[in-house]
Amino acid sequence: MAIDKLSSSLKSRLTEIFEHLHTHPEISWEEFKTTQYLKELVKPYEECRIKTFGEKPGLVIEIGEGKPVIALRADMDALWQEVDGEFRANHSCGHDAHMTIVIGTLFHIIENGGPKKGTFRFVFQPAEEKGTGALALIDEGVADDIDYFYGMHLRPIEELRFGEFAPALSHGATRSIMGSIRGDDAHGARPHLNANAILVGTELFQHLNNLYINPMIPHSVKMTSFHAGGSSTNIIPGNATFSLDLRAQTNEAMDELVDKVKQITDMLANYHGVDIELDISANMPAAVLNEEAIQFMRDAILETVGENKLSPPIMTTGGDDFHFYTIKRPQIKATMLAIGCDLKPGLHHAHMTFNHNIIPQAVDILARAMQNTASAH
Repeated sequence: MAIDKLSSSLKSRLTEIFEHLHTHPEISWEEFKTTQYLKELVKPYEECRIKTFGEKPGLVIEIGEGKPVIALRADMDALWQEVDGEFRANHSCGHDAHMTIVIGTLFHIIENGGPKKGTFRFVFQPAEEKGTGALALIDEGVADDIDYFYGMHLRPIEELRFGEFAPALSHGATRSIMGSIRGDDAHGARPHLNANAILVGTELFQHLNNLYINPMIPHSVKMTSFHAGGSSTNIIPGNATFSLDLRAQTNEAMDELVDKVKQITDMLANYHGVDIELDISANMPAAVLNEEAIQFMRDAILETVGENKLSPPIMTTGGDDFHFYTIKRPQIKATMLAIGCDLKPGLHHAHMTFNHNIIPQAVDILARAMQNTASAH
């Protein structure tokens, strides 16, 4: 499906949009100003139908009509992290770029006459970092009639160099577990009267490092925070909180990891006579991708930037709640575009940088993928 390259005026406008989004980050479930900003960008276009979600941030924009329904998602939220000694919202995962690419794809398609067939749906989703945004929009019915669903993610320089693209990004499963140890405090002179929560946490850390499943399946379990005790140094703390990050390349391996973590905490609770509770705060499944959708994306890459910039599908232990759409609505055919942009030092680094010149290229590819998908049906 023929589609022109981005106009210079649209490229300039996307630079302004990115700068605004980058300098106005909002964390998960607080993306209300971002929602309003995107809504205002689209309001002048009469062909756009805009849907918002009341008390939830996020929005959906549609153009065209009928079948097939082809969707493109951008995640909206920033991370809350320490930057130069100050905790604040920070776009260190590229969601500012993702939003810019999706709004750019919408504008680019409109400039080229709109969808030649079907409905194009542009989904701006909150709370990807919490792993709960996709599920919330699924509950709103956003995915009920989608036939093809495309996502994207900037990739670290170790995976792709600038201008390289892969037609599929196969994430692993990830779960975040918040835990608590509950016992009694004791006087520093009487350590026999309680179980030291710090000792229990240390033993938990050691057992997690000795946890094994099939080594042919990439996986990891890490303790990422531990808090116990207060300002009184003569109190042995009985209580503590901790967090765990679990990764596995398959959903089945993730279930096995979670079972083993529960076995370890049950054993330690019984041995030390304390209560250890676990709560899954984020749960992202491993990717369920579709070969037909991958082929449409592969063709769009070939037609736009050429074979020398086409990379094979990427497997990564990172997670993304985009994959809930295909798990909860199995009729959806989906894939994610992997975008090489010389991103360094890495995703979630407080000072992550990437080459912004990749944005127009990604817009070209995604606009072509959507038009090609529609034309094939």
